[in-house]
Amino acid sequence: MWWATQYSLRQLPLAYYNSSVMEPREELFQETAPSTDKTSAPAVHSSALPQHEKTSLSESIKDFVKFGVLAVIIVIPIRLYIAQPFVVSGASMIPSFQNGNYLIIDEISYRFEEPKRGEVIVFRFPLEQSKFLIKRIAGLPGETISIKGNDITIKNTAFPNGFVWKQGETMPVSSTGDALVTLGSDEYFVLGDNRGASADSRLWGTLKREFIVGRPLIRLFPISGLTTFPGEWNQ
Repeated sequence: MWWATQYSLRQLPLAYYNSSVMEPREELFQETAPSTDKTSAPAVHSSALPQHEKTSLSESIKDFVKFGVLAVIIVIPIRLYIAQPFVVSGASMIPSFQNGNYLIIDEISYRFEEPKRGEVIVFRFPLEQSKFLIKRIAGLPGETISIKGNDITIKNTAFPNGFVWKQGETMPVSSTGDALVTLGSDEYFVLGDNRGASADSRLWGTLKREFIVGRPLIRLFPISGLTTFPGEWNQ
């Protein structure tokens, strides 16, 4: 299919990636190379160091190693199972999220409860699982979702005749692309808030539960947008 080919070549239109999230890259630290200036102070040989300084240096190294091991033991489980930082890349979640927003993602809540309609989630892109996307849940497992223009109608066991989903703030568009989908027992239908610039379930299909990573817990940047549970709609 055209989108699969283009995506593998990483040449899809910008809207296809909007909005993805990516893990911040860690900056590399490089120590300054030893000076070759012969006019600098002469090197001090180890034999010239007093015994108490040798002991102090050895203890400092041991303390540093202990601290490093402790940091790894604490940080890695937190990053893997509790919370993880991501940076928003793209425009499909405007106005809720802007390009460059720095988010902390809660990865533990969905281990104890199921995702709800209207919640913003971060998930692995089913067609390329090394990629992470951010969208909003519109349809829940077992429901039938109908999209006509800007209206979204949901049918489920509680509302067999359907109800129109009262949404929060989204970007106005003339057409969002009509769709009619019945979801499986472990499937969700997700949409971007900026419907005219979002590649979501309307394009690549439903999202299985297993791909959901978590939900935004804190927006740290920009400072003016610092908040908890960013993008949350009052429904």
